[in-house]
Amino acid sequence: MVPGEENQLVPKEIENAAEEPRVLCIIQDTTNSKTVNERITLNLPASTPVRKLFEDVANKVGYINGTFDLVWGNGINTADMAPLDHASDKSLLDANFEPGKKNFLHLTDKDGEQPQILLEDSNNMDDSVHDRFIGPLPREGSVGSTSDYVSQSYSYSSILNKSETGYVGLVNQAMTCYLNSLLQTLFMTPEFRNALYKWEFEESEEDPVTSIPYQLQRLFVLLQTSKKRAIETTDVTRSFGWDSSEAWQQHDVQELCRVMFDALEQKWKQTEQADLINELYQGKLKDYVRCLECGYEGWRIDTYLDIPLVIRPYGSSQAFASVEEALHAFIQPEILDGPNQYFCERCKKKCDARKGLRFLHFPYLLTLQLKRFDFDYTTMHRIKLNDRMTFPEELDMSTFIDVEDEKSPQTESCTDSGAENEGSCHSDQMSNDFSNDDGVDEGICLESNSGTEKISKPGLEKNSLIYELFSVMVHSGSAAGGHYYACIKSFSDEQWYSFNDQHVSRITQEDIKKTHGGSSGSRGYYSSAFASSTNAYMLIYRLKDPTRNAKFLEVDEYPEHIKNLVQRERELEEQEKRQREIERNTCKIKLFCSHPIKQVMMENKLEVHKDKTLKEAVEMAYKMMDLEDVIPLDCCRLVKYDEFHDYLERSYEGEEDTPMGLLLGGVKSTYMFDLLLETRKPDQVFQSYKPGEVMVKVHVVDLKAETVAAPITVRAYLNQMVTEFKQLISKAIHLPAETMRIVLERCYNDLRLLSVPSKTLKAEGFFRSNKVFVESSETLDYQMAFTDSHLWKLLDRHANTIRLFVLLPEQSPGSYSKRTAYQKAGGDSGNVDEDCERVTGPVGSLKSVEAILEESTEKLKSLSLQQQQDGDNGDSSKSTETSDFENIESPLNERDSSASVDNRELEQHIQTSDPENFQSEERSDSDVNNDRSTSSVDSDILSSSHSSDTLCNADNAQIPLANGLDSHSITSSRRTKANEGKKETWDTAEEDSGTDSEYDESGKSRGEMQYMYFKADPYAADEGSGEGHKWLMVHVDKRITLAAFKQHLEPFVGVLSSHFKVFRVYASNQEFESVRLNETLSSFSDDNKITIRLGRALKKGEYRVKVYQLLVNEQEPCKFLLDAVFAKGMTVRQSKEELIPQLREQCGLELSIDRFRLRKKTWKNPGTVFLDYHIYEEDINISSNWEVFLEVLDGVEKMKSMSQLAVLSRRWRPSEMKLDPFQEVVLESNSVDELREKLSEISGIPLEDIEFAKGRGTFPCDISVLDIHQDLDWNPKVSTLNVWPLYICDDGAVIFYRDKTEEVMELTDEQRNELMKKESSRLQKTGHRVTYSPRKEKALKIYLDGAPNKDLTQD
Repeated sequence: MVPGEENQLVPKEIENAAEEPRVLCIIQDTTNSKTVNERITLNLPASTPVRKLFEDVANKVGYINGTFDLVWGNGINTADMAPLDHASDKSLLDANFEPGKKNFLHLTDKDGEQPQILLEDSNNMDDSVHDRFIGPLPREGSVGSTSDYVSQSYSYSSILNKSETGYVGLVNQAMTCYLNSLLQTLFMTPEFRNALYKWEFEESEEDPVTSIPYQLQRLFVLLQTSKKRAIETTDVTRSFGWDSSEAWQQHDVQELCRVMFDALEQKWKQTEQADLINELYQGKLKDYVRCLECGYEGWRIDTYLDIPLVIRPYGSSQAFASVEEALHAFIQPEILDGPNQYFCERCKKKCDARKGLRFLHFPYLLTLQLKRFDFDYTTMHRIKLNDRMTFPEELDMSTFIDVEDEKSPQTESCTDSGAENEGSCHSDQMSNDFSNDDGVDEGICLESNSGTEKISKPGLEKNSLIYELFSVMVHSGSAAGGHYYACIKSFSDEQWYSFNDQHVSRITQEDIKKTHGGSSGSRGYYSSAFASSTNAYMLIYRLKDPTRNAKFLEVDEYPEHIKNLVQRERELEEQEKRQREIERNTCKIKLFCSHPIKQVMMENKLEVHKDKTLKEAVEMAYKMMDLEDVIPLDCCRLVKYDEFHDYLERSYEGEEDTPMGLLLGGVKSTYMFDLLLETRKPDQVFQSYKPGEVMVKVHVVDLKAETVAAPITVRAYLNQMVTEFKQLISKAIHLPAETMRIVLERCYNDLRLLSVPSKTLKAEGFFRSNKVFVESSETLDYQMAFTDSHLWKLLDRHANTIRLFVLLPEQSPGSYSKRTAYQKAGGDSGNVDEDCERVTGPVGSLKSVEAILEESTEKLKSLSLQQQQDGDNGDSSKSTETSDFENIESPLNERDSSASVDNRELEQHIQTSDPENFQSEERSDSDVNNDRSTSSVDSDILSSSHSSDTLCNADNAQIPLANGLDSHSITSSRRTKANEGKKETWDTAEEDSGTDSEYDESGKSRGEMQYMYFKADPYAADEGSGEGHKWLMVHVDKRITLAAFKQHLEPFVGVLSSHFKVFRVYASNQEFESVRLNETLSSFSDDNKITIRLGRALKKGEYRVKVYQLLVNEQEPCKFLLDAVFAKGMTVRQSKEELIPQLREQCGLELSIDRFRLRKKTWKNPGTVFLDYHIYEEDINISSNWEVFLEVLDGVEKMKSMSQLAVLSRRWRPSEMKLDPFQEVVLESNSVDELREKLSEISGIPLEDIEFAKGRGTFPCDISVLDIHQDLDWNPKVSTLNVWPLYICDDGAVIFYRDKTEEVMELTDEQRNELMKKESSRLQKTGHRVTYSPRKEKALKIYLDGAPNKDLTQD
């Protein structure tokens, strides 16, 4: 409809547009992944017919009206909604559109078919509506008018419908546009295509996967017969022997043409097509030299497959205007005179001569390469010449042919024939010097007129050399990279087409002229950063000869083997189409199943056709979960399931024959729910799950046995009262409802007693999935306040108890324990000593780990009983809460009956004593060096000096571990998932306390609450843990502190808690030491593993420090020495004293205290020199995982004061092109004059001739000797060192200096190249970044055996 007609149809609407309400429509194109984020906005009068809405949307997005549907998208399930009627005359208001609001619509496929693209030659479409695209379409995110919405994309779904032109495109694998252009040109060449079809593949002789001609044959058949918009080229590239990385490597199309032709010739040997390439593409030329004195001529005949034409002569700024001009220049001879004179065999002397080329024979298919890629010797970079060069539609080559007899005998060859010719056509030169490599695959957009021009054929004369242009391979971009596409004329209808990867469109002769290049041509789809253009790169002409010009074979003319191939490919395409249709109608949803025997939750994905019934889906899920040999099929059913909340939403009784598409709400990409394959025992019946019900897991609590049973599941309604809920549970678990107490666990540690009978479950806080604890005994505990009751304490312990696996040290402690105890008694707090003596008894009677493990289990019950009796006999110091739980099954055993009292006193002391006895400084976990931890006993464990223990896997980042557990029964020892979302506290946390606050909900001080439950049993670990290793399975309250936990482990380890370390083992077997004794075990979860290692643990105020040696003149200036322990308040001299014996024993360094220094280390840079009197934490900030440099001194320490400044100087000798070693210079101030004086003193250079510069980068600030003289900022105009551009405020800065009167050595090219190699090697070894060098280009190769790794001879 033209605009004028539209105005005539609706004059009243236009007239009253201001008064009429308008409807805002927002349409989302969901037909493919590239346009799903696009939004089309239309603001229409409310009286607009629905059919007019469809027309406007079609014009907006460029689809043909009637080939797509519009469905509501206002949060409605589109699968359940019927699409709008595209032919309806209803107004938008009558069609339920809401004026003044946003009306969301989805543009979808119609009847399962992609919308058809509206092309430029379609009816009812003007050129102004939809611009024609010759190059690739604008990329996502590119700036463009919203009215020019382009729906084409590179997604798979957009290649399913064939182009309106009837031609099929080729999918760009990544950067294979150059390959696609050449393949389409060969396909559109009748002579080549027909000859390829005549070749028959013998499968018995060759693998079809590696056969290049066969894969080309298949590709051409698909290009001719496929119904798709575009097809893949992966089978062709696989036959080349390419892997996926080749798809990301862009090459030159002319280079590809040469290599592919050579590969085809090799494959076609001894076949009818053996000489096909030569017959079609090969020409001949004469390379000659003629003496200007005697007329003697030396020559040779060469063959060529293409003619390279220079765009711009060397040294000239003016390009050739046309292809004809470039051809004349190609054969224009040059005069060899002066020093270039030619030695004439006849004259026997050097003479002036004429050297040049003559064409003897032109091929049937003439290929011209326009050499647009050149090298700029000024910038030393490749460039692209975008100069304008015209080329005719018809090219007369008769003016360039040599009339001499090309078959004259070759009697002599010119000795330097072709040496200076840049456009050499020798057959052995198969590649372009400036191939376009490593490029960015970009596109271009050219405008064109809508009219088409047909080419009129002039009359042909016999034996004429008139060539007609039929293919132009265009390059858009720069020498750094770009995009290729082909403009090809069809010999069937004489029409030009643009083959741009998967897009094929009709173009005109005017579009071809735009590829001539230059400023008059259209700029490509590129930003100005590339400064690129779009122009022809390769031209292919065909000789106009009616006797030879072939037509394409029709289908009925195909050889029999091609007919069979066509049939096979059609069947494969139909099969693929059917498979796509099945995929479009397949529901894919998560499937879960709890294995009835293994009791583990299995997960899979159920893919079921929407028309399959529920009964069929159950059978599929049954087989998928491998339950055939486990339970009968009739014991399984599918139910709707919420895996996140572990909630069974509903069951599907009576719907066994209902299609899955209906049950699941249609085919969707994702579902908001899952399916569970529920199982039952043969004697059980399935429970009905109705929508609206809530699921409750009921745990029965036995107060006498102090156990919590595994859950059973019941279903209830939120509007049920607590009284009704008790009756429901009573029926399920057969306990009396009258004395029943129900406790709801709403979240971790949130226990709520349901005490109001008339309250509803919703009011009590029930949700989809709930967990309750039920107890129905007739004890006095029923009358106590809930938080003081035995039930609460048991549930509290149950919720907080975790199971840990503890690996004890490999070696028996033996006499080591005795020595440790003596040592401890002599050096540590007396209070702790007394406690440890109570635990271990007399030193001489200490038991081994094995003995403790053997006896502990037998004595646990008697010990627990004895402790309870002691508590009942009037121990007024213990509260009721403590007597119930504090010492249950404690393993701290003694030989005599009084041991239990001592144990109880010890535990009380641990809970109430000053925490200073156990707290260490709060820090993140330290590194552990695995290779330095081969023994569980540290080498210096008995030393009074600070330990050099190392830690595993340096990593300050938190390692995420899911708790994944919500309940723990001491009897069943297993958990489910209710607690996954709980925030966890890590060993590396910042908080000093392991608990969240000082008081709990009841207001009791956490210091008064005693979380001391601990039970340890020997555990038989899996094989392979090594002999001598002992495992403990420990059940412990996770609110216990690390200090108390270590105290409980003392009798099992056999040493005091201060002399062993606790390492937490993560999933990847990484070990991190837990060092914060005042933190709880709240970050641990069930089945975590712990490794105990012997060795002195860090005390409060101690830090583990890594010591590196600074070697300023070595290739690697930073060398790790050892780990040491520095303490807060220690002086630098004291730390040096402690380091001396460790350096001697571990590193073999004999040092006196005044012959080395410590200094700050920042990455690899040396910093502040630490003076002996400096104190850690006061003068020097120290932290966990701290690193420090140790520097051996050549003489007496010169640094005495913090006002001094130590810099590292290095002399540059330009006359020798070398750098001297580093020398330290100590300055009394930051004066530049003093620095010059010091440099003059150490070098002997006169003060006025000293020039210096600050080094750049990381120490040692390496720089190439070829760059140092001009690249550094020499002799900055400053008076002090602490200002710009120096900013030298700390020790360790690098200063280069030189004598300004010293001249730079003059190097020959050979010397420079040799020095460049040496410097490059040196800088690479030191890790210095070498100056820019472009990435090495990968040569284009086609592997005839399909295996590149076998082609070892090519490089």
